[in-house]
Amino acid sequence: MEADDLLGFQQIEVPMGPIDTHAHLADLLDKKSAVDRAKNARLSGIVAVGTTLSACKSTLDLATSNPGYVHAALGIHPTEFFDQDLQSSLDFIMENWNRCIAIGEIGLDYWNKLIRKDKAQRERQIEFYVTQLRLARELDLPVSIHSRGAWRDCLKYASENSSGKGVFHWYSGPLDILEDILDAGFYVSCTPALDSSPELRAAMVKAPIERILVETDSPVWIKTQNRSSEPADVLLTIRNLGELKGLSEDDIIETTTRNAKTLFKI
Repeated sequence: MEADDLLGFQQIEVPMGPIDTHAHLADLLDKKSAVDRAKNARLSGIVAVGTTLSACKSTLDLATSNPGYVHAALGIHPTEFFDQDLQSSLDFIMENWNRCIAIGEIGLDYWNKLIRKDKAQRERQIEFYVTQLRLARELDLPVSIHSRGAWRDCLKYASENSSGKGVFHWYSGPLDILEDILDAGFYVSCTPALDSSPELRAAMVKAPIERILVETDSPVWIKTQNRSSEPADVLLTIRNLGELKGLSEDDIIETTTRNAKTLFKI
């Protein structure tokens, strides 16, 4: 049985394959098999994002092992920074910036339990987000932004401190803030959760296809599939987005892949 049959979808035969623009490859148990299945599913690339210093190191190793296919984004996640040596993390990114295509996953998460309870930790989260935004601006790299419960502040700090290039990944926030995000020049992305999240669906209905990227955020759990995701599941995102937009899967792939190549310069 073919790998894509096991995942429950058919291959999409198009000249330019889709790109999973946000995957935590370092968190997958069998990384090589997941990359192989992505290639079998005709993906043309994966943007692998970092969340911790160790994950950034693993992500770079994966990019080195899969040149031109796995593209590294290095950053410290807003719910992972508590136990990190932040200066060492920044030093590592600075030392390896020319081996990555973006700074990410960075951002704010006001729904995190510790952030809700501790104002000082919230201020610390903001400070480190701004530091990474400024680093991205200095390096002229786009950013991959996590904005859960903090959509307005994420946009505010990104507009003030970045070069204005980036994506609000898995955007499911308010539609008025979405308008401001798009007006500021940022992209937004969606995941297979399009088939189960009303907020994500509403955002993707409103956003023009020319400003949308597709991703998996793997290995996040796919409710409707009752399993963890992997990069090949970006085909599910494409299928759901096509149905939502009334566009063919080929059209979705062509436009979102062009968007990804434009943003990340790949």
